[in-house]
Amino acid sequence: MFNAQGHRRKLVIFTEYRDTLNYLTDRIRTLLGRNEAVVNIHGAMGREERRKAQEAFTQDIEVQVLIATDAAGEGINLQRAHLMVNYDLPWNPNRLEQRFGRIHRIGQTEVCHLWNLVAKGTREGDVYLALLKKIEAEQKALGGKVFDVLGKAIAGTELRELLIEAIRYGDQPEVRDRLNQVVHDKLDQQRLRELLEERALARDSMDIAKVQQIREEMERAQARRLQPHFIASFFLEAFTQLGGTLRQREPQRYEISNVPAVIRNRGRQIGVGEPLLLRYERICFEKDLISISGKPLAAFICSGHSLLDATIDLTLERHRDLLKQGTILVDENDSSEETRALVYLQHSIQDARTNLNGSRRLVSRRMQYVEINPEGNTYNAGYAPYLNYRPLTDEEKGVVETVLEESWLREDLEAKAKSYAIAHLVPQHLQELKQRKEELIAKTMTAVKDRLTKEINYWDHRAGELKMQEEAGKPNAKINSGKARQRADDLQARLMQRLEELEQERRLSPLPPVVVGGALVVSVVLLQRMQGKQQATTAMFARETERVEQAAMTAVMEVERNLSKSRYHWKQLTKNLQEKTIFIEVILQQYTSGGHNDLWQLAELYYLHLW
Repeated sequence: MFNAQGHRRKLVIFTEYRDTLNYLTDRIRTLLGRNEAVVNIHGAMGREERRKAQEAFTQDIEVQVLIATDAAGEGINLQRAHLMVNYDLPWNPNRLEQRFGRIHRIGQTEVCHLWNLVAKGTREGDVYLALLKKIEAEQKALGGKVFDVLGKAIAGTELRELLIEAIRYGDQPEVRDRLNQVVHDKLDQQRLRELLEERALARDSMDIAKVQQIREEMERAQARRLQPHFIASFFLEAFTQLGGTLRQREPQRYEISNVPAVIRNRGRQIGVGEPLLLRYERICFEKDLISISGKPLAAFICSGHSLLDATIDLTLERHRDLLKQGTILVDENDSSEETRALVYLQHSIQDARTNLNGSRRLVSRRMQYVEINPEGNTYNAGYAPYLNYRPLTDEEKGVVETVLEESWLREDLEAKAKSYAIAHLVPQHLQELKQRKEELIAKTMTAVKDRLTKEINYWDHRAGELKMQEEAGKPNAKINSGKARQRADDLQARLMQRLEELEQERRLSPLPPVVVGGALVVSVVLLQRMQGKQQATTAMFARETERVEQAAMTAVMEVERNLSKSRYHWKQLTKNLQEKTIFIEVILQQYTSGGHNDLWQLAELYYLHLW
């Protein structure tokens, strides 16, 4: 099962029943000769087991076949495969599209193929075959939109009744003709068009203000996002140091042949995100590289991915002291001679839900940066201030020791940074998350109540019907009233549990910010002065011009105010505007070259020149 590029193809098989799933699993494992070649997803599996099976099917090169019930029919991305078989067909034809949508979705680079197996020569097989042919014809006529309304056109209960009637009376020609006519009428093109138009009337719209708000939120998120090349640079080095094995297979795409046990164990301890696998067929750090035609689907390594989180956690555990030791950075855009401390803080917000290890669940974590100057003024340094700074060169390292002896650096800078963060940065973080969470939770609650309440009402009603049948001496062979009532009670308990979970997600509480590191930021002007270098280079002069010109003009105007009592002097000064401008350029050059350091002396020289 290899494609033209030599990559192993993968197959998804859907079935209705667990017994069939177990049967197919045993037969296919025997056929392939490897138990690890086949994984399952079914309703009795927990959420974590399903996610692990999904990840193994997507990323483990040894896994070739996924056999699943409709537990994998919704909410699971299986586009690593492009081949699918419906071993037996569902009562509701709309679930055919739901199943196929697991592989035929945005990002799929291969042509998808689907085989629906129907028992040839059987009464129910003939009905289903007629249905599939009609669906195919209408799909071509309606541009592929037939599945958008197929569930309304023919409900699952109607199809079930048709198939049962076909089994009982399908050998009668008039019954076969009537069943075929029912399928034709239900999927009539005009009726499908009316359903599509009705569906199109219910659509959401957003005004300009809402669109602008979303755009601004996206821009803020983009500004905060750690850029992919930084993540790639860190991960490739850190993963290798932790004992991992990877190699580049395509440009900026890698195969991981071994994830060390220490990383996998840390992933289980953290208890969040996708389960970690032993190997990954492909990983990448850019969204555009997830799906490449003819190549395996790549796992997207970004903030929040379990593999990256575990690697970061282990690296911090081993090297956290280096962050606390700090470093010295150079600000080449600072025209002053000021030094300042940059403090790194990590801030987390938790909700009321708990992880597998019993601890409160962290729902947001953000790095915050605070700068403090020698006067003790504290301010927000932005999302990633370090990107504007550079490390010291070897030549510069020897001249900064005196800066480290400044008295203000011995103050409790961490306490100042924490106080500022608690007062200004933590409330902002909490408010942003709360607003986003409230909108999401409100929508989720509405959807959960609507869906589960309908199911509860159905099984309540069904339990009453079955109870009446049993009292009348006509019990149902498949399900009794007790089981129907139990199902309704289970759904009610599930509704209460889900609503309580959502309420717990609403209860957000910020944790105190934690100082994780720091740096001393030194201006390049100060460094050059300490090195004894001339500052009147072209670049430096361009940076200094505005500041020095303003200072010189302030001093000159002060002298002029003192001389304003003399009309003659004032007129003489104002007549020489052009000469003033020329002379300012001269004194700026003298100032930046170190020839005159006293502005008042410059102003006096300026006045005498004009006089």
